[in-house]
Amino acid sequence: MKTYNITGGPQEASAIILGCMRMPALSACEAVRIISTARELGINYFDHATCYSADGEAETRFGETFAKTGIRREDIYLQSKCGLCFERQEFDWTKENILSSVDDSLRRLKTDYLDVLLLHRPDLLFEPEQVAEAFDILKKSGKVRWFGVSNVSTMQIELLRKYVHQPLIFNQLQFSLEQLQLIDQALYVNNLTTERSVSRDNGTLDYCRLHDIRVQAWSPLQHGMFKGCFVDDPAFPELNKALQEVADRYGISKTAIAWILRHPAGIQPIAGTMNPEHLRDICDAVKAELTHHEWYQLYLASGKFLP
Repeated sequence: MKTYNITGGPQEASAIILGCMRMPALSACEAVRIISTARELGINYFDHATCYSADGEAETRFGETFAKTGIRREDIYLQSKCGLCFERQEFDWTKENILSSVDDSLRRLKTDYLDVLLLHRPDLLFEPEQVAEAFDILKKSGKVRWFGVSNVSTMQIELLRKYVHQPLIFNQLQFSLEQLQLIDQALYVNNLTTERSVSRDNGTLDYCRLHDIRVQAWSPLQHGMFKGCFVDDPAFPELNKALQEVADRYGISKTAIAWILRHPAGIQPIAGTMNPEHLRDICDAVKAELTHHEWYQLYLASGKFLP
């Protein structure tokens, strides 16, 4: 498995992350199997969130079964996210909620610390001073080692950076061959013939690269928000044809993860599958080093054009 040394953060972190949102659907035995398979494939980074299923059930399932895998806690990175409080229909970055959310995650995951905590989508009423206080407490207590954000724009990160004493080293964002907002605008800049020239995120990807903030890609095989996987979907014939050609050339499955891994930003795609065989297919992507030309072939097959 390809790994990254994150500036100011985890070292030798796996290029592919296992996202655990769907873990509540698994039995205990199935959960053990997917965690063990991930580790066998070289994945050492596991992503959670307090909002994944009711009462944090995804974290609970992981915590209940991780000990049965025989994997040492110090050999993996555990990441969770807080701030989405769907049960009360609000996003909450208050000091109290951040601290209580971490305590709940630690209890459910049966661990003494999180390697990484991300603030999960912006609280429109957030006070950066409160976030800074919470982070200071969590860092000093040893409950959290590193910090970041998820789905947060450049100026909101700048505001946080003014007050928070710890580096913000991750930003988790949606990115796939069918969700390309992070890179489209740069290609179509100043082009009135397409709405893709409209900046929707204020150059978030370039901003993150400038400030050593590692981007993690959620739903790397999805189209829309949660409409399903575009791989083998007949609604995307040209893209799947191009994916198959590249897959055949490298002897891998056509998961499209290799396309993300080719980007020089070192983006970490989050694989959300709970099927061990699908996970093996996805991890095959690290075997392929796409050429400059192959990357553009896939980009254009997704429905884009060169201006």
